Amino acid sequence: MAASPEHLDVLIVGAGLSGIGAAHHLMEHHPGKSFAILESRAELGGTWSLFKYPGIRSDSDMSTLGFGFRPWNEPRTLADGPAILDYLRETAAEDGTDAKIRYDHKVLGASWSSDDARWTVDVETGGEAIQLTTSMLLSCSGYYRYDQGYTPEFAGRDRFEGDIIHPQLWPEDFDYTGKRVVVIGSGATAITLVPAMVDRAEHVTMLQRSPTYIASLPAIDPLAKALRKVLPETPTYKIVRWKNVALQMVSYNISRRFPDRMTKFFIGNVAKQLPDGYDVGRHFTPRYNPWDERLCVVPHGNLFKAIRAGKASVVTDHIDTFTEKGILLTSGEELEADVIITATGLNLQLFGGIQLEVDGAPVVMPETMTYKGMMLGGVPNFAFAIGYTNASWTLKADLTGEYISRLMEHMAEHGFDICVPELTDPTVEEEPLLDFRSGYVQRSIATLPKQGSKSPWRLKQSYPFDLATIRFGQVDDGTMQFRTARGAKTSAAPAAANAA
Repeated sequence: MAASPEHLDVLIVGAGLSGIGAAHHLMEHHPGKSFAILESRAELGGTWSLFKYPGIRSDSDMSTLGFGFRPWNEPRTLADGPAILDYLRETAAEDGTDAKIRYDHKVLGASWSSDDARWTVDVETGGEAIQLTTSMLLSCSGYYRYDQGYTPEFAGRDRFEGDIIHPQLWPEDFDYTGKRVVVIGSGATAITLVPAMVDRAEHVTMLQRSPTYIASLPAIDPLAKALRKVLPETPTYKIVRWKNVALQMVSYNISRRFPDRMTKFFIGNVAKQLPDGYDVGRHFTPRYNPWDERLCVVPHGNLFKAIRAGKASVVTDHIDTFTEKGILLTSGEELEADVIITATGLNLQLFGGIQLEVDGAPVVMPETMTYKGMMLGGVPNFAFAIGYTNASWTLKADLTGEYISRLMEHMAEHGFDICVPELTDPTVEEEPLLDFRSGYVQRSIATLPKQGSKSPWRLKQSYPFDLATIRFGQVDDGTMQFRTARGAKTSAAPAAANAA
């Protein structure tokens, strides 16, 4: 007779920022619960252990990308990948989270049984298939595919005689010394790569179809520097964290309300950092409004310094075809290159590609609606961590970890086995999950869950709002339903609460 699968109270999928943060909250508030973190790769860190391209760094300030419960105590505003990875390793080691990680455990699917009030999780490890069961399943695997990035079909690609590299699959020890490099793209990855490569490359060209909004941040936050002289690390961290949250909010909200003014502000700051006579209108003035796509940041204007020094250049044009020597543009110009880097984006993949079933029926993502940006309507005992598009990822991921701990505490106090958000308000209308023009979003929007027109189904993209409703709001809010394993409804607040 086959042995029953191992059962754990909680399974966390992914050992990156979100997974390590969620595990911390679980250990702090539910020390008696059994749990494991299933990580498909051989090390923790997620994004920060996967990406190896030159200059890999945060594009959010570290006071908000760092955990709320563990201050980032280095002076840099934007940190490089190795420093962030060290921070994650140290955080996991401090509270014993690292001992809970099971590496080389790729989750393929999960099936929920209402009769048993548990998930049966299919896992591949060491080339073998195993099963685990859990009462609560938490996906902390981000929203893009780890095994491949996005690269458009480029005509003539096979003709090019040099190296073509996607940053997500950067070759170890790749030597570009003295080489002519063309970086295709204008997003965060491209504007990170260009200044990082100029010291070794002969020249680096950023080839873009259209510009992106770019802002400079000081390498060291002046407020943090001043406060560290008079205050301990923890209060300094909290003050700077809230200062940056406020700045992000103000920038985003003013951009939405007065896009023309903010466009002038951003473009004006860029122009000040470029040589006189530089064609800012062509190369650094986007065709969209600020925050229609994510704002890119550079530390201490390093991209503009590389351009002023003549080590880097920007070309705004379209690709006609790759040639043996480089790239032929539709304008007729040919960019000669030894290395072409396709910093052309990511492929979205929710929940690491996990296939979900509820009582034998597959969960069809576009037919679901997100609850508080962290659960799915009609899917019991399942949550996910996804960050903000207009602020740091960790701000929302931290709140998600806190909320799940609160939710579990409520269930334990009242003897519930099952929690599930259910849409009972007929006035809630479906809307796209993300109001964002970025290519990686638009390519996948049809495959994503929906959001609703009202709270708690609406994705607010506001940390202060989420702080109030997720950290301090009622768990039993009338939308979240609680049941026992027998399937009998035990508690429900009035449905009118959905309209809050």
